[in-house]
Amino acid sequence: MKTLRTLGLGLILAVSVLFISLLFMGQYTLSSATFEKFITQNNITSSVFIKDLEQSIVDKEFSTPFYLANTIAEAVESANTSHKANKEWAQVIWTKPHSLAYQMVKSSGTGIVVQNKRRLWFLSFGLGILGALLFMLPALNLKGPPGIKNNHIFHSSATNRGWIAWLVFTFLILFYLLLYFRPSYMVNWIYLVDPISESLSGNPASQWFLYGFLYCVIMTVMAVRMYIKYRHNKYQTLRTTSVLFFQIVFAFLIPEILVRFEKPWYDFKNAFPLDYDFFFRWNLNELLDSGGFGLFILVWGVALTLVIVPVMVYFFGKRWYCSWVCGCGGLAETLGDPYRQLSSKSLLSWKVERWLVHGVLVFALLMTGLTLYGYFAGTYEVLGIKVQTLQDIYGFLIGSIFAGVIGTGFYPIFGNRVWCRFGCPLAAYMGVIQRFKSRFRITTNGGQCISCGNCSTYCEQGIDVRSYAQKGENIVRASCVGCGVCSAVCPRGVLKLENGPEEGRIGSSNILLGNEMNLMDQLQEK
Repeated sequence: MKTLRTLGLGLILAVSVLFISLLFMGQYTLSSATFEKFITQNNITSSVFIKDLEQSIVDKEFSTPFYLANTIAEAVESANTSHKANKEWAQVIWTKPHSLAYQMVKSSGTGIVVQNKRRLWFLSFGLGILGALLFMLPALNLKGPPGIKNNHIFHSSATNRGWIAWLVFTFLILFYLLLYFRPSYMVNWIYLVDPISESLSGNPASQWFLYGFLYCVIMTVMAVRMYIKYRHNKYQTLRTTSVLFFQIVFAFLIPEILVRFEKPWYDFKNAFPLDYDFFFRWNLNELLDSGGFGLFILVWGVALTLVIVPVMVYFFGKRWYCSWVCGCGGLAETLGDPYRQLSSKSLLSWKVERWLVHGVLVFALLMTGLTLYGYFAGTYEVLGIKVQTLQDIYGFLIGSIFAGVIGTGFYPIFGNRVWCRFGCPLAAYMGVIQRFKSRFRITTNGGQCISCGNCSTYCEQGIDVRSYAQKGENIVRASCVGCGVCSAVCPRGVLKLENGPEEGRIGSSNILLGNEMNLMDQLQEK
């Protein structure tokens, strides 16, 4: 068994080296015919831009995408600067420079990666999956009988902010920075999933398809680890299966298949305000232009936010979404499970969490309100504020930096629920409902608590669960996502997730502990 784990680890390391090396492989030649076709399809009229690229890159060969992408982006910025100075607004290229660069670089690939997509997919994704399984499956025997074993997690470089954790942190941060801001640099990775994208939607892959595919693969592979670790706990097994289903089917397969049938791309489980661009002008126009199906999506999105979410939170708490449906939560619970103990339990973190997550919610609602006002009023500026500016700020700071770079990249250092805890506006919205109008709670049996602290240690939301258990109080917190791990790691069965009447949900259950009563007085009363 140990040999299999060693072989699996070796495959993972070899695939990692190959995967990163792919960024630097291939040849890129933007032919005259391809360039002219691209200019026509994108309605580019800038003579400055066209002349610049014809001289610098057209019909020339490049060995990496980096110089080619930067040259194109610089040409866009230079041309736009000239046109804006001369007020030649019709010739301005409004597409973001590196988005345009990505499209042109993607269409210019001619080298080894483009010619061997399926082979390289197998050597990277295929062997990587195999290596991960070989590393994890032997744990069924090596770790002995069922039961959660977290031995040495605070002594491991991978799970206690050691050098392995910092290496993973660096890779994740760089990946998200490339994904959001330099997709042209990772075009060779995108080539590998072109066949899969074409089979689903009929279109070549984009960086977002690559991300969605990687998301599903990582969640599925890491779910195997969850099944092994929590195989004695039906609740953990079921919720892991649930988040896998909703991510793979609802967030990945259905939207891609909709595109094949010329319908709007839409994730039916993604509720506003987590789906912050749902009410943006471009999305509303796309939905309304799509006929009856687009109108159905619009009605569904509104009903999901205003009716379904509050009702489900009332009966089941945030756990119905955050732990059973949400893709962000699904990645946090699978890929992020080894890091849950790193979540800060300090009072400062709790204060920052309250102000930050509700601040994001307020900003999302404000931005959406101004967007809708501008949409129905037919204006692009409200109260002297450009609506597009608000949307760009939110998309950059919240949608990209917070949700992506920080939200996932910080797993190995700050725990697995950084985004859910500090930044998710939907979590804040559901948290308010859960705190004041929900049947969900975690009940405690204080008399059985031995103060081991496992529950608090493994709470990914930074809740001091032990303090509630010691006092025999129900745990009712806006931040609790109902993952149930606190109950799973309790050696005494003190904690239980329940949906009950609202009466008596908040406050002490008045459980008497041994040092709080006089047994003789109790006998005399009887």
